[in-house]
Amino acid sequence: MIWASAVSFVNARVAAEGRLEESVRFTSRILSIGERPRRGDTVVDLRGGVVLPGLVNAHDHLELNHYGRLKSRDRYENASEWIDDIRPRLSGDPAIRDGRAQSLTERLFIGGLKNLLAGVTTVAHHNPFYSELRRTMPIRVMRRYGWAHSFRLERQPAGARGEPGGDVAHRWRSTPPDAPFLVHLAEGVDADAQGELPRLEALGCLKPNTVIIHGVGIDGNGWRRVAEAGAGLVWCPASNAFLFGRTASVRELLDAGGHARTHVALGTDSRVTGSRDLLEELRVAYGATPVSHAELLDMVTTRAAALLRLPRSGRIVVNAPADLLVIPPFAPEPAAALLLTMRHDVRLVTVGGRPMVGDADLAAVFRARRVTVRPLRVDGAAKIADSGLVRRIAGCPIVEPGVSAR
Repeated sequence: MIWASAVSFVNARVAAEGRLEESVRFTSRILSIGERPRRGDTVVDLRGGVVLPGLVNAHDHLELNHYGRLKSRDRYENASEWIDDIRPRLSGDPAIRDGRAQSLTERLFIGGLKNLLAGVTTVAHHNPFYSELRRTMPIRVMRRYGWAHSFRLERQPAGARGEPGGDVAHRWRSTPPDAPFLVHLAEGVDADAQGELPRLEALGCLKPNTVIIHGVGIDGNGWRRVAEAGAGLVWCPASNAFLFGRTASVRELLDAGGHARTHVALGTDSRVTGSRDLLEELRVAYGATPVSHAELLDMVTTRAAALLRLPRSGRIVVNAPADLLVIPPFAPEPAAALLLTMRHDVRLVTVGGRPMVGDADLAAVFRARRVTVRPLRVDGAAKIADSGLVRRIAGCPIVEPGVSAR
């Protein structure tokens, strides 16, 4: 048997716990950072390339990404209005009907592929953890969490199989305090949206494990209460702008925490209302409110992992899984380089040290980890990818725009 060998990236810019190092060694896990290669390693010169932790997408509905953006008017006051607008189209619109006819396995796979190609290695799926997620995903999907859809859909269908959104208070009480509880809250700009945070507080559900999704209708005083409670936010600016023409006042939440680490993470939402992928979401976020490159990098790595209680994700540290993203050195600082990166620029993505997709000049990484490759095209760029992944893409009846496995 021929064993997989360790890989040493050298001449790199490795973003490791707030510092930059020139090298990283890994197998399925990170072996060392800033050390010289060892005998037997496959040594890969990245020529100044940036190595980041695999990104964390803190909010997606994985089964909905094969639809295009959907709405019936320019602006909504509340997500409830959008839901009421869309429901008649679910049975009457041929494209939507065809999309719903696809199997859940295939729909979830496309959601995973969307994330993988953008450098995401971990995603929070806001719906039940379906059994199909154990066998169809090319990335990690958070497993330990509690969720309710929203106050609006407590007793109405919300999941892919028609599961109800769930009683918010009951679902929160059923969630262990050391697991995140996900809920759409204040998704709108009207009085109803503004009243949802006080409603959550009155139920006793604003606690350190509460993860607010969207929060558009929360004001400065509300953000202070969120910060005092130790709760956090998943910010989805592209989806918010599409529906409401504005997004959450994230700067107020970041500043409300004072010296405390108020956790704000970035999420794409699904493509029904959200961005194409997390790389696009980063650029939307940067233009939406005053946030720095470094803050945005944290929102898709360390802060996202902290908010979701995933201590082994979003970090490059020894013994952590080798979930890595390699991008070109578009800017001196890794965070700035990330905001200039689109998915055809992505040089390599590894999940648990297994290279999944990358540039052909990094084929040595695939050989070292004993991964057979096949060609793949991503937005016109020639790539190589895990042969199993390419076969899966080629056999999927849903076509991911811009991706060709033939």
